[in-house]
Amino acid sequence: MSDAASPLAIALFSELLTADQLVRNRLSRVLPKGMEISHFSVLNHLARAGGERSPAQLAKSFHVTRGAMTNTLGKLEWAGYVHIRPDWDDARRKMVAISPAGRQARDAALSAISPMITEMAEELGEEKLRAILPILREMRLKLEDEG
Repeated sequence: MSDAASPLAIALFSELLTADQLVRNRLSRVLPKGMEISHFSVLNHLARAGGERSPAQLAKSFHVTRGAMTNTLGKLEWAGYVHIRPDWDDARRKMVAISPAGRQARDAALSAISPMITEMAEELGEEKLRAILPILREMRLKLEDEG
């Protein structure tokens, strides 16, 4: 990329960072009381993935430290949203599963954020969404490779 393109790249990252902050702010306002974005993200991941995951697997999936994931899982366990048990094959490890209460909390959060997501998608239109999604996915994959 030439030096002349640098302002374009900077503008792209500036837009991404600003959009991320705005989305996080809006999500935080509509999520059920006491639920953080990280909580919803983990519950949604566990609900969609089915089965159990180790804290290390979850940390890797979310690109956070094991300590950060342990903190989030501790809050979710305290709320009754996940079950954490020892790994029967390796007592040093733990396994995490979403609880029935966690599924209900995830579903309530999804219901709360769906109108916002639907409204934004309708305003942008399907054509723009189909055009931008592969680009964002490619950027994410490149960033993951560099991480």
